[in-house]
Amino acid sequence: MKKYSVYIIIFLCLVVIWQFFMFNTITSREKHRSEFLEHYRVYSLELPDHLTFAGENVPLESEDVRERLDRELLVNVYWQSNTLLNIKRASRWFPVIEAILKKNGIPDDFKYVAMVESGFQNVTSPSGAQGFWQFLEETGKKYGLEINEYVDERYHVVKATEAACAYFKEAYGYFNNWTLTAASYNMGIGGIVNQLNKQKTASFYDLYLNIETSRYIFRILAAKLIFENPEDYGFYVLKSHLYKPYNTYQVIIDSPLTSLVDFALSQGITYRTLKLLNPWLRSTELPNKNKKVYYIDLPEKNSTVIEEEDKVGEPKKEEPVRIYEPKPDSIVYFTAERNMKLKEIAVLYHVSEAQLKEWNSLKSSKVKKGSCLRIIIRK
Repeated sequence: MKKYSVYIIIFLCLVVIWQFFMFNTITSREKHRSEFLEHYRVYSLELPDHLTFAGENVPLESEDVRERLDRELLVNVYWQSNTLLNIKRASRWFPVIEAILKKNGIPDDFKYVAMVESGFQNVTSPSGAQGFWQFLEETGKKYGLEINEYVDERYHVVKATEAACAYFKEAYGYFNNWTLTAASYNMGIGGIVNQLNKQKTASFYDLYLNIETSRYIFRILAAKLIFENPEDYGFYVLKSHLYKPYNTYQVIIDSPLTSLVDFALSQGITYRTLKLLNPWLRSTELPNKNKKVYYIDLPEKNSTVIEEEDKVGEPKKEEPVRIYEPKPDSIVYFTAERNMKLKEIAVLYHVSEAQLKEWNSLKSSKVKKGSCLRIIIRK
């Protein structure tokens, strides 16, 4: 009997434990649901009464236009992580892009085209468009960009923005309308002209287009609304959290570089830093058989940001370092275009053979064609 009493006690204890567990589980779920209903909110968004793109009115009196804008605004406001990243990246890249747009007479609102196209990333689309401005290879070359296996200026923010401005000027010459110009950046000048003629209208907002182009301008407008008034849409970003512009200087390269890794190390930086600042360098070497002049960005010493007083996008007062005409107290990078003797190079740069050997860990006085030497020029 005593044995059975023990079993009964154990059973009762298990029942009590099970009921306690179930009670807590139910209580926890009810609390979770209560807190969810009390605190979680998803709000509809107020649309503006007036809105322009590049100084041109957006017809918000049209219910269709309002709904299309509402869609893109909702998508971007509630895709918080992506929009927040774009706000942070814009702090680095908008000053560069704005200066070039202004110089070319392109309305400032076109800076949002780059954001919509790439999110300020050097991405590649399924169709092969690349860089911030998403140029196809053929189109990039048409507007003056160098594109080959070693250099791809679609990844050069300044030059790609200049090329985009050339396109905008050409398109505006066709349309005399900035909204249609921006839409054509997605569909092409011919595509927009064809649809305008077919549908017998002169307004982008009245065109029946493919989904991508139909949404394109509204994505730009949504970005403009959020970026101009981020706190109105729930984005509170500390200034210290924004991505800072790069603080760089330039060196001129007018000869072959057989190893960009060695070149980076000779400048006191890593290969990663070189590629980060110069993504248009697409290989580990720069043959440069035609001795074209290239400007390579390098980080200022002990600094990775542009000081507030610096004017972004404008030439620096100080001339960039030229590799074969170096400034005092600079490091240059010499590539031998033939088999040479150290003495020849020493005479060229007014240094000693012993110094050349020390700087480059050399034992021989002979330099093979294609070899890269690090040279320190002192006062």
